Amino acid sequence: MRHTDAEQRQFRKMTQEPVPRLIVTLAIPTIFTMLITAVYNMADTFFVARLGTSAAGAVGIVFAIMAVIQSLGFMIGMGSGSLVSRALGERRREAADEFASTAFAMAVGAGMLLAATGLIFTEELMILLGATPTILPYAMDYAHCIFFGTPFMCCSFVMNNLLRAEGKPVFATIAIGSGGLLNIALDPLFIFGFGLGISGAAIATLISQCVGFAILLYFFLSGRSIAKLSFRRVASHLEVYLRILSIGFPSFCRQGLASASTVALNIAAANYGDAAVAAMSIVGRIFFLVLSVLIGFGHGFQPVVGYNYGAKHYDRVREAFFFCIKAGTAFLACMGALGFLFAPEIMGFFRKEDAMVLAIGTVALRAQCVALPFQPMSVLSNMLFQSAGKPLQATFIAATRQGIYFIPLILILPCFFGLQGVEFTQCISDALSFLSCIPLLIPFFRTLQERSGESA
Repeated sequence: MRHTDAEQRQFRKMTQEPVPRLIVTLAIPTIFTMLITAVYNMADTFFVARLGTSAAGAVGIVFAIMAVIQSLGFMIGMGSGSLVSRALGERRREAADEFASTAFAMAVGAGMLLAATGLIFTEELMILLGATPTILPYAMDYAHCIFFGTPFMCCSFVMNNLLRAEGKPVFATIAIGSGGLLNIALDPLFIFGFGLGISGAAIATLISQCVGFAILLYFFLSGRSIAKLSFRRVASHLEVYLRILSIGFPSFCRQGLASASTVALNIAAANYGDAAVAAMSIVGRIFFLVLSVLIGFGHGFQPVVGYNYGAKHYDRVREAFFFCIKAGTAFLACMGALGFLFAPEIMGFFRKEDAMVLAIGTVALRAQCVALPFQPMSVLSNMLFQSAGKPLQATFIAATRQGIYFIPLILILPCFFGLQGVEFTQCISDALSFLSCIPLLIPFFRTLQERSGESA
């Protein structure tokens, strides 16, 4: 089929521009998007924490639900995004349209199903997720509004990933950034100005998600994207759905296990009171902010891998991976050192009124800072395999940090070390996940080197 001038320029950019500059160019708007998301999540935590320790704990409980919503959105979005970027690298525009349209339809269906389930069984879900009797009322109020916004959140994740996959992260940044800034502005207004308490934080999140969704949808319907959304392009055969789900499954595994590990962490922490639940919730939000930079950097890396793997430029795939590993490790090592030194001050910013929250959170924060330099290897290896269409390797790596290692550790360590076992579980899991990547990367890059020789 005939390719437009814009598509030709995009193809040349993705397959010929120097790799470090290309990744940084794509990553900057994506990092900004991730930071805005992380900041408005932290804003929720900060403002809700003003309502008391139990309210702060409720944010951690509902965060597990939001991780499930993210896991569905990212599974469909990352699966379709990988297929779209490789299809564009192979110059198959119609296939890219089909993957994008099918993914959007899947997100609508999955979001509506999850919303209905959550609204019917809100109380049961909050108890299952580890809410104590004092945290439960806050968690239910917060969760209700989140469930109403689930279809919009799922669709936004998908459209966001599609735009990044075709190398247009600025559009996604505008949409997500606008919603995030709106959320930060509305939080104090609804929580304190209107006296809505924790429900105000949830309403602010719901409104911001709807605004972000509307902006993203406008970009697609106005023709600013390469891949087009159309009901006529939604696949009628099962193979396309299975391909999207199989390639996106590592993201579901990563995000789903993040939810499961949050639940396990909440339950383990609940044995030591609301202060422990609140402290671990705050630490989780802090590291979500720090890791958002790495994940945003990785999202700039993924379309480069997808395009060049599809175009058989394997040397550029290798160069992209090792550039990101070096940059990511250096950045997180610096952040880890700063976090370790200023852990009490960072925790005090959120809940200095509660000495128990401050003490528990400081230890947990320092433990995770020690393990921060291990994170780039596991995160970027997962994204590498996913973008190259290697779902088994990607799924295994995704499962190590939050599942294979974390869940057994959070069940075992507290039995021997009490509260310290809860505080150190994530640190140990991160180190083990780092080691698990090496045996998978060696044969992958050896195969790429052989293919490069054959195509030379």
